[in-house]
Amino acid sequence: MAKKIRKFFRRLGENRTLLLGVVFLAMFAVLIGRLFILQVVHGEEYADNFELQITKTRTLESTRGNIYDRNGKLIAGNKVSYSVTIEDNGTYNTTKERILSLNAELYRLCKLIRANGDSIDTSTFPIEVDENGAFVFTGEEGTTRDRFRADIYGQKKIDDMTAEQKSSSAETLMTFLAGPDGFGLDAYSDDEKYAYSAKDFEEYGLPYQTDESGNAVLSLSNQERLEILVIRYKMKQTNYQKYVRVTVASGVSSNTTASIAENEDVLQGVSISEDSERVYYDGKYFSSLIGYTGQASSDELTELNEELKSQGKEETYSTESIVGKSGLEQYMETILQGTDGSEEIIVNNVGKELETVEGSLVEPKQGNNVYLSIDYDLQIAVYKILEQRIAGILKQYLSDVKSVDTSTLANTDAVPIPIYDVYNALIENSTIDISHFSAADATEREQRIYALFQQKLQQVLAEITQELTVETATVYNDLSDEMQEYETFIVDKLLSSTMGILSSTTIDEKDATYQAWNDGTISLRDYLTYAASQNWIDVSALTQDDAYLDSQEVYQKLTEVILDRLANNTTFAKKMYHYMLLQDMLDGYDICNLMYDQNLLTKEDDDYAAYVAGNMTPFQLLSDKIAKLEITPAQLALDPCSGSAVITDPNTGAILACVSYPGYDNNRLANQMDTAYWAKLNTDESSPLYNKATQQKTAPGSTFKPLIAVAGLSEGIITPTSTINCNGLFGEGLVNESDYVHCHQLSGHGDLNIVGAIQNSCNVFFCTLGYRLGLDENGTFTQKRSLEMIQKYADMFKLDEKTGIEISETDPNVTDSLPIPSSIGQGTNNYTTTQLARYVTTIANSGTVYNLSLLQKATDSDGNDIDMGADFGPTVNSEMDVDSSIWDLVHEGMRKVISVSNATIFPESWPVELSGKTGTAEEDHTRANHGLFIGFSHYESRDDIALAVRIPFGYSSMNAELVAKDILDYYYGLSDDILSGQANSNGVASVRAD
Repeated sequence: MAKKIRKFFRRLGENRTLLLGVVFLAMFAVLIGRLFILQVVHGEEYADNFELQITKTRTLESTRGNIYDRNGKLIAGNKVSYSVTIEDNGTYNTTKERILSLNAELYRLCKLIRANGDSIDTSTFPIEVDENGAFVFTGEEGTTRDRFRADIYGQKKIDDMTAEQKSSSAETLMTFLAGPDGFGLDAYSDDEKYAYSAKDFEEYGLPYQTDESGNAVLSLSNQERLEILVIRYKMKQTNYQKYVRVTVASGVSSNTTASIAENEDVLQGVSISEDSERVYYDGKYFSSLIGYTGQASSDELTELNEELKSQGKEETYSTESIVGKSGLEQYMETILQGTDGSEEIIVNNVGKELETVEGSLVEPKQGNNVYLSIDYDLQIAVYKILEQRIAGILKQYLSDVKSVDTSTLANTDAVPIPIYDVYNALIENSTIDISHFSAADATEREQRIYALFQQKLQQVLAEITQELTVETATVYNDLSDEMQEYETFIVDKLLSSTMGILSSTTIDEKDATYQAWNDGTISLRDYLTYAASQNWIDVSALTQDDAYLDSQEVYQKLTEVILDRLANNTTFAKKMYHYMLLQDMLDGYDICNLMYDQNLLTKEDDDYAAYVAGNMTPFQLLSDKIAKLEITPAQLALDPCSGSAVITDPNTGAILACVSYPGYDNNRLANQMDTAYWAKLNTDESSPLYNKATQQKTAPGSTFKPLIAVAGLSEGIITPTSTINCNGLFGEGLVNESDYVHCHQLSGHGDLNIVGAIQNSCNVFFCTLGYRLGLDENGTFTQKRSLEMIQKYADMFKLDEKTGIEISETDPNVTDSLPIPSSIGQGTNNYTTTQLARYVTTIANSGTVYNLSLLQKATDSDGNDIDMGADFGPTVNSEMDVDSSIWDLVHEGMRKVISVSNATIFPESWPVELSGKTGTAEEDHTRANHGLFIGFSHYESRDDIALAVRIPFGYSSMNAELVAKDILDYYYGLSDDILSGQANSNGVASVRAD
């Protein structure tokens, strides 16, 4: 048997073909066996193991650091919230399938979120849907918008865009994004082979309709289009990386989270994530300081990551990062921002999370905390005091008349406020919502007024049409005031700033026709016809047609656009409502009733009962509501409607309160921005986003006189015992008649020394000092020398620099002309309230100029102090080289301003030792004067403070003094009823005493 086996293998070896066959047969048997084991015996096990091989790193978001006041009271913190996110983790056979799947899923997702009362986060996208359902840009034309256009068109640089791309409208960009070169919402490809059909839309659950040619067309509102394309745009910014989440909606309700969970199986890649939502406590009082957070823009990401690189840190900001957008949130961004953590999770091949990889967790690190020098309670109290006093001024000067001819007034010390200005302001400042007049649930009164408005609109449009089309159009100066206002709006607002059709970069301002329009000596038709012939019109903004248009065709298009836009423009509508009031188409009863219809006033009080019974007129009702602060100065945006106050510690330069009235609710801008609220803030006539303390400048008025006193004494122009005679007029025999300056006391003050001059705020005395500062060694006066001396001491007080405050501050203006009026705080002197606060702080401490600061310290999340460096918090800028005796004289004069000259405001029994200086500044001959006050105080119950107060168009400096008195009574605990919640008219005056 053995021989037979050996013989078989010998023959097999001799037959190579047979040998190879046997080998292959054996190998095939092994392979079959192995496949059987893999797919049958262990198939399920290995399939599970394969699914477990896909891992991804998930970011664990950190928590932003808190912001506290000087006493540890929380101003800005965080709370847990939930966001809807989506990640592109699906698998698709074709690009067309992927596009349709994503768009259809986003359509369903957005619909689900809206159905539960939440909204899609589109706040960082610079296009929105306006009140007419059209796509429009948000923000101003400029580099940011150009960068956005370049991103849309896939250009690396702005300059790489074509001229057509650079001028793309919002509508054009959205059409591009929805098309085959964008996100395929309307068309996957121009090639008919890949065009969408009704079957495609039905298969993926997208709404459609059939056009005239029988083609299936996607049927979505512009708002639905915006939401889907915004999410697709965000996903594009992540380069469609697998497992990178994009936030769809933030701060969603429990109903939305439940709905997402219920539909998890059909919402590919959609999940609910736990977030940290920024919360601001008593936001409107602090918003001008704190600012708000929001999703980072591309420019912000670049800047922040560059800042981290410069500090030797790793770049950590991404497209989903929440950053400080303004105020201290922005300034302290890299301190407040935490460090994200991470963990690795295992997902299956369709992206479903299965488990966390053990040991992969890196805990997120909370951001550092910041403590401010601000006193929480004082900040709120000062805000309320300002509001009460400003409302008191409004109430005091409210007059039951339709209008006031300011040209007939001898001066603007006591300009009446017509009640019809209040009626108009309630509409003009959108307190009354005129868009609701045409709503489905509009009241009968709203419908009636809307019908009247439509009649007025047709009449006005007919007149404008005539002026745009007839050969003999009326010259602007010959039009009625009403038509002049409409035509000015068309040119300056509609065609220029709103639509950009008339571009300042193309108009030749030296052109005779342009100048004739500015002079009002030609008609609107003649001006626009000429503008069309000179290519001053941006044709691309009128039509998307590439065909050449001659100047006549351009003008025809322009006319059509003007009339179409006017018919739907809210600002233009408000102008018509104004004239409807003046022409008695509407009256005070209509306005008051509208406020009740729109629940702006409550019917649950005695006022309403008296009003409907006929015992209260509209004037009486609104006057009473202003007195009760049920209608606030901010809502009216009349003169005055704003104010500011800054309080410092004169011994350190720390800011204890920095108040801008009115404020805004920064909670509605943080996290997911309330775009409707943002739009209202940007059109609010009281400018709540504009910090009145750090950004608004006016002339300092007589608050500038202590500086001139220091200059005069330091330069030896006068001595402590020198006197100057005031006869009520400066300039006779010294300067030109045009330079004469009257003293506020026309009969004169007689002989005054420096202390008496400060006490009486004598214009003649300080104009004389300004004149003498301009005399050379030969006794010759030059304006140049006088200005140089004023500028020298302004520099010593650092009034030519920003104060160092950590939020946005406007550059100061030290006077550069008119030295005589400049010496009493006029000329071109212009300063913010913060700059006046540093100035009076320097006076209070006798010459130490601080860099003011809002910051006290920073700590880590465990409460340990962090070394922020020598520049953190207030620092000494410089020391003035002024003799202490000079400071003593200035302090004495300012003390007598309070103790002798203002006994009606500060009675002799008042215990606080206050030194101060008032200031009145005139800006406009038709408007009330600005009221200012600076001072510093001492009282045994609390630390000394210095303060500066300004009420723009506040009639008199005495009204700013009243604010200071209320602040000090509150600060030192001298009165329990300062914060009454009512308008305070006690002591309100229009007397000019400086």
